[in-house]
Amino acid sequence: MALAYIGGFLMYMLVFMFGAMVMRGVIEEKTSRIVEVIVSSVKPVQLMLGKIIGVALVGLTQFALWVVLTLALVLIVKANVLPEGTMEQLQQLPQSFAEADQAMAAGSETTTMTAEEFTMFQKIFAGALNMPWGLIIFSFVFYFLTGYLLYASLFAAIGSAVDNETETQQFMLPVTIPIILALVVAMGTMQNPESSLSFWFSIIPLTSPIVMIARIPFDVPPWEIALSMGLMILTIVGTIWMAAKIYRTGILMYGKKTSYKEIWKWLTYKG
Repeated sequence: MALAYIGGFLMYMLVFMFGAMVMRGVIEEKTSRIVEVIVSSVKPVQLMLGKIIGVALVGLTQFALWVVLTLALVLIVKANVLPEGTMEQLQQLPQSFAEADQAMAAGSETTTMTAEEFTMFQKIFAGALNMPWGLIIFSFVFYFLTGYLLYASLFAAIGSAVDNETETQQFMLPVTIPIILALVVAMGTMQNPESSLSFWFSIIPLTSPIVMIARIPFDVPPWEIALSMGLMILTIVGTIWMAAKIYRTGILMYGKKTSYKEIWKWLTYKG
């Protein structure tokens, strides 16, 4: 349960943080007029994708550093903090649990308390051992990259359509609502991972990066994961295409407050 919450919240934080970083970078380049020089050498779409991919690599590097530092911390604690023989005792815990349970069943008064003390830790220990860690790590990396690409494209489009960060408020609401809803549903997923709400929110691309990560520790059927990933990839292709059409027009427009009607014209423009 804790792993589901941590995974969902971490995904929410990373996607939103790095996506907003792309938007601020686009606004900065636009307001400083640097983009006018850059687009003389590269296409606006290439510039947008370059910024998105660059920030994605920064995010992956940061994630890799977290993993390395965590492993290093675990090794340091294991070598210098834990008493000698602790790991051997942990490896023997399942056998101790079985002996304690047998003693409780036999009515032994001397070991009943030991079995009760071990009950909660037994569940945690067994749950950690049975976690599909390979699937969890793979899914986290996949949904981080795809979720980031999806929202970073939207954030880049928003950044190109405005002249300063204050004007982004009217466009940020439709983008942030799915992220916030996904986090709320992910919290409920820990109580009922098989509910219809959890299922659909883990399939819908705008919310699946957060909700599916929260569901995976609860043995999600493989076809649901495959469907979610497939829809995610298709949605990213469409989102990048739409964001590119907005970006190539909006990045060179100054002094005019953009509306949703104006953005729709950019999307439907043939050229």
